[in-house]
Amino acid sequence: MRGLIKLTWLEIKIFAREPLGLIGTLLMPVLVFVATGRMLGGRVPRASARANAFLGAGLPVLASILIAFAAVLSLITIISIYREGGILKRLRATPLRALTILTAHVLVKLLFSAATLGLLVAAGQRYYPVDVHAPYASYTAALLFSTLSILSIGFVIASLVPTARFAQPVGALLLYPMLALSGLFVPLDALPASLHAVARLLPLTYAVRLLTGIWTGDPWSAHVADVAALAAFFALFTAISARVFRWE
Repeated sequence: MRGLIKLTWLEIKIFAREPLGLIGTLLMPVLVFVATGRMLGGRVPRASARANAFLGAGLPVLASILIAFAAVLSLITIISIYREGGILKRLRATPLRALTILTAHVLVKLLFSAATLGLLVAAGQRYYPVDVHAPYASYTAALLFSTLSILSIGFVIASLVPTARFAQPVGALLLYPMLALSGLFVPLDALPASLHAVARLLPLTYAVRLLTGIWTGDPWSAHVADVAALAAFFALFTAISARVFRWE
């Protein structure tokens, strides 16, 4: 446990030294949330039910998904850089277990995700045009759980990407198209049957449904299926990563 704590703290300090990483992880989701909210809040008709629904739940969930994506893309990049630079190989030669090394990276991403959500809530209370009373503690747990599931995809991508140069582009190419099929912008029932079937195979679909439900006040018991699906995806992608992950 002591080794895990020390390595996690070390990784936090290393990550904090990179300004672009901090901006992309901590500030970009908040800026998207506040800027889009203020722009739409001042221009869309108040009577528009669809617009109000997006401002009340869709936009906060979108910002939360961006937080999760930032964590995943950062993880893919860092793991690829560490492998290419031989750092993973040297870390594996230390007394630290492989599970401890990888867990430290996951904890760093979860901690920064929680910090970004805190900034999002603080900025939203000050600048967001819609008065929202969300269960923040429960929503934070839902976001971290969803991020953990999506991070497992990141480990699979990081295991297969050959060099750090292609890490983020490949990750973005695989992750961001999922947004179109997640049900956040277009209801799943409105998708063609083939795309509807694909959406049900994507963890982001269940993450969006869980986050939207918790944000709007649903109890966790109403989303047992979503939680189970995310847990199953986490187990599946973790198993795949364990088989294909390369340390050098």
